[in-house]
Amino acid sequence: MSATLFESFKLNSTLTLSNKILMAPLTRCMADDELVPTQTMADYYARRADAGLIISEATIIRPDAQGYPNTPGLYTQAQIEGWKVVTAAVKEKGGKIFAQLWHTGRVAHSYFFPGGEVISASNLGLEGNLSRMRELTYQTPKAATTADISQLVEDYAIAAANAIEAGFDGVEIHGANGYLVDQFLHHSSNNRTDDYGQTPENMSRFALEVIDAISERIGSDRTAIRLSPGAYFNIEPDSRDRQVFDYLLSQLEPRNLAFIHLGIFDDSMEFDYLGGKASSYLRQHYNQTIVGVGSYTAETGSEAISNDKFDLLAIGRAFIANPDYVEKVRNGLELTEYEDGMLKELV
Repeated sequence: MSATLFESFKLNSTLTLSNKILMAPLTRCMADDELVPTQTMADYYARRADAGLIISEATIIRPDAQGYPNTPGLYTQAQIEGWKVVTAAVKEKGGKIFAQLWHTGRVAHSYFFPGGEVISASNLGLEGNLSRMRELTYQTPKAATTADISQLVEDYAIAAANAIEAGFDGVEIHGANGYLVDQFLHHSSNNRTDDYGQTPENMSRFALEVIDAISERIGSDRTAIRLSPGAYFNIEPDSRDRQVFDYLLSQLEPRNLAFIHLGIFDDSMEFDYLGGKASSYLRQHYNQTIVGVGSYTAETGSEAISNDKFDLLAIGRAFIANPDYVEKVRNGLELTEYEDGMLKELV
């Protein structure tokens, strides 16, 4: 049933994947105190190089992007050098790897960048405590000025260039799961009245500027984005969001990106304003390569690909529990069940 997963897949004229299984980005908080990747991280990724493509853990583009402890960066030379060790280890095993570029926006906290401001689409904050540092409560963000936005776009492009210098095959923009790019795309987190708010065209503008700046710097063939059309994490739903994503996807179609990766924890979730599952909505509105994710097994994911629901399958927690996931699936071997305690160690 899962045989289709082991067919090669041509993303474009630049990149061909050896199989259709991607390792999903998994935040592990295991960089050093300067947010430099470690040898342990290099070993961790190398053990999973059988994936058709690894998408790295979310990697911050500048200091004020940080909202979780010890998440790696791509804005200092030391961080670039650390990532070179990781990418070399993956490529030595024949693998391919994209860097996921991340700014957490209002999910950030000045604890990580003392004296700085939390920045978002608007000054609408989250309630509650940081997920991995429960003693900290979320702060009310500053609404980004147009000058701030121009600098953010440039910083994304610089991080993408740094990723290529570090040996990555491309980048995935983290535009999902309620982080900065996503905060511009949803009405519950964007109440701007300027060129970046109110209408679908304006609310999509920041995402498109980031995509275009990165594509110009490293090529659209090496640029991908993760999107969450359905609001479910760090964002409240609003039926008007549908119009924003209808417009955004129409603009992404001609840009010839490497892929769009769905941001969802469980793809059985349905959203009234999307007419059902987020993956089905993406397929209806985007005819190029889509990466599906969200509680799929190899068998159910392979079936979804065969039924043209998406083109590639990203696997998350099962890759934490099974460094040899691809080999086990290929040979029909039993998988180790994921347990939350596994997050504490890189194996």
